[in-house]
Amino acid sequence: MKTDWIEKWAKLLVRYSLEVEKGSVIKLRGPVAAGELITKVYEELLRAGAFPRVSAQLPGMSEIFFKNANKEQLSTLSPIDLYEAKKIDGIISIGGQNNTRELSAIDPAKQVMTMKASKQLSDIILKKDNWVITLFPTAAHAQDAQMSVADFEEFVGKAMFLDKANPISAWKTLSRNQQKLADRLTKTKKVRILSPDTDITLNITGRKGVNSDGHRNMPSGEAFTSPVENSAIGYICYTYPVVAYGREISGIRLEFSEGKVVKCNADKNELFLKKMLDTDKGARFLGELGIGTNYGIQKFIKNILFDEKIGGSIHLAVGKSFDDCGGKNKSALHWDMIKDLRKDGELYFDGKLIQKGGKFIAKDLAGLK
Repeated sequence: MKTDWIEKWAKLLVRYSLEVEKGSVIKLRGPVAAGELITKVYEELLRAGAFPRVSAQLPGMSEIFFKNANKEQLSTLSPIDLYEAKKIDGIISIGGQNNTRELSAIDPAKQVMTMKASKQLSDIILKKDNWVITLFPTAAHAQDAQMSVADFEEFVGKAMFLDKANPISAWKTLSRNQQKLADRLTKTKKVRILSPDTDITLNITGRKGVNSDGHRNMPSGEAFTSPVENSAIGYICYTYPVVAYGREISGIRLEFSEGKVVKCNADKNELFLKKMLDTDKGARFLGELGIGTNYGIQKFIKNILFDEKIGGSIHLAVGKSFDDCGGKNKSALHWDMIKDLRKDGELYFDGKLIQKGGKFIAKDLAGLK
């Protein structure tokens, strides 16, 4: 990636996403493949007067862990990790795999055990609300996106506005426009998502709309909330596959009654889908309704950090809801699933059409394009 883009990226994460203050202790973690960005972020953290703690992961370590760890190791949370999570002031997590299918042969029961064990850790980090995740472009992710490495690097950079003279200013503009959508979600009671293969209604009465403007995800570009837990009714066919834990689950169709998934199907890896939906009692209820507004992202690349932000899409996540939104659903799972509304899709707030074919038609949302 271009050197000046890496420098802008590091500054964006430290100065905008986390707004790092002098004297703060910041955890910086990522794979060796992202070393170029990790180094620049480390440098920027020092310039900000912070105390960085760096953790770099070697290729293949996740596979080694799941193949060799015993039941106790899989289900035990490290007390050192727990102590660190309580003490740090913020965390910057950089993704970037050499092999995105590394865990495809791992028993999902092992992954569920580890996910349950790490819930306490993730709860602490989420409660502090001072974290950001991003993705460094590797050859493996470029391959998933069906792009060359050079084209994928450009795609990633433009999704974060690194091609702009001042990316921070560009994110502040998006934030102002997107806040109007978040406000509309807060005021709305019922949401209906409609297309030839989908008809689902949600109640979001009393739930807060949140403006995801690059402070927790980079890139970002969505407004989201948590539906009332027992309200989802109807069915939805998701447009794109879920890619998680080294697997690809495609052709997903979920049917809801009184908020709960009562029927689920998938064209590929259906058994794994059902296993994850049985993670715990909350895994079959919705934790999130998100509306993608980043029209700089127009292509599905099999990475949820980017895909859920596609301008003209929505996503409904099963599992854990958000406390900030007023959500009450508890689960170790949070799985985002994407519905593209850019073709024959309609989105209604309290019976009023606000988006058709992926484009906002409400006057107050005209800036989201």
